[in-house]
Amino acid sequence: MTREELYKNIRTKGTMLCVGLDTDYANLPECVKAGRSEAEAVLAFNKRIIDATAAHCVAYKPNLAFYESLGADGYRALAATVDYLRLHHPDQFLIADAKRGDIGNTARLYARSLFETFDFDAVTLSPYMGSDAVTPFLEYSGRFAIVVALSSNPSSEDFQTASKDGKPLYRVVMDKMMEISSPDNMMFVVGATKADKLQEIRKFCPDNFFLVPGVGAQGGSAEAVIAYGANSFGGLLINSSRAILYASSGSDFAEAAAKVAAATASYSQP
Repeated sequence: MTREELYKNIRTKGTMLCVGLDTDYANLPECVKAGRSEAEAVLAFNKRIIDATAAHCVAYKPNLAFYESLGADGYRALAATVDYLRLHHPDQFLIADAKRGDIGNTARLYARSLFETFDFDAVTLSPYMGSDAVTPFLEYSGRFAIVVALSSNPSSEDFQTASKDGKPLYRVVMDKMMEISSPDNMMFVVGATKADKLQEIRKFCPDNFFLVPGVGAQGGSAEAVIAYGANSFGGLLINSSRAILYASSGSDFAEAAAKVAAATASYSQP
C-alpha cells in the first residue's frame, strides 16, 4: 500500500486507529480456548476481533513475539491472520511489529520474509546497527520501514534521549533515516507517552507517518497525540492493543472490542 492509498483510506474512514494484534493465549476468553490448540485459539480470536473492529481502523499490527512463541503453529496462525485480512479486509494497512535490526544478507532475508512471504506493508525496525540494517527494507516499492525513534517504555531514556553533538539520539537517528529514505517508504515510532515531544518532532519531520503506540493500557492520550503530532494528511497511525483486545473476557469479547475501538477512533479523526 502506498502513502497516498493510506492517506485516502484515513480520509474515507475518518480514523487513524491501528489495532495491535498482540494476541496472548493466556488472556483469551475461555469460550475461545475451548476445544482448540493455542495457535488455533489465537487465529479464531483474531478473526473475531478483526471483523468487529475493521470499520473503526485503518491498520492492524501483529506483534510477532506472540506468534513466534507458539513455534511453527504460531507462524501458521500469523500467516493465516494476514491471509484473512487480505481476503476479507483488503483496505487495511498491515504492520509486522518485529523490531528487526541486523545487517547484510540477514536484513535482506528479514525483508524478504516479512514483505514477500508474509505480505506485510510495513515492518518495525531497530536502527542501532546503523543504516545498513534499514536499507534492504527500502528497496520494496509500496512498503515501509518503520524505525524506532522515541518509544513509549520508561527505560527508553537510557539511550534515546542521550545527547550527541547537542542533539538527542532519537533526533540523530531520524535525521540519518530521512537522509536515506523518503516519506513514501519511511515511518517512525514515536510513543504516545512522549506526546510532549511530538510537536518538536513534527517540526523537523513534517511529512512522514508516525506509528504511535502507548494509547490505552499504557496511558497515552489519543487527543494529545493528534494535537501535537498530526499533519495536514493525518500522518499518524495511533495504536491500541490490550485495551481493545481484552475489553471483555466473556463471550461478548468481540462486541466489547468494537465499542472500545469505536471510542478510540472517535479521538483519532484526521
